Amino acid sequence: MLLRDIAHSRAGDKGNISSIAVIAYDPKDYPLIERHLTPERVKDHFSSLVQGTVKRYAVPSLGALNFVMHDALAGGVTRSLALDAHGKSLSSAILSMEIPETPVD
Repeated sequence: MLLRDIAHSRAGDKGNISSIAVIAYDPKDYPLIERHLTPERVKDHFSSLVQGTVKRYAVPSLGALNFVMHDALAGGVTRSLALDAHGKSLSSAILSMEIPETPVD
């Protein structure tokens, strides 16, 4: 299934760092998202953009994961020729990731 089927997202940026929060619509889906949305998978998903590390911060009380992606915005707003220099569209792009439908035990 696509991540967008069970979650929504928000994005922010600061310099050359993009931050994306993925939030489960239903708390029962949070463990599934937590299991399958790893920093490695996120970095792989954005392999053409993210040149640095991806760190994941879990916020179980909100059913959310926050990913901080370093060296992800081609130098940042004032240095990039990218169409979306602020990285806001990355929050939509992460939702196109495939995750298994298998429930978490």
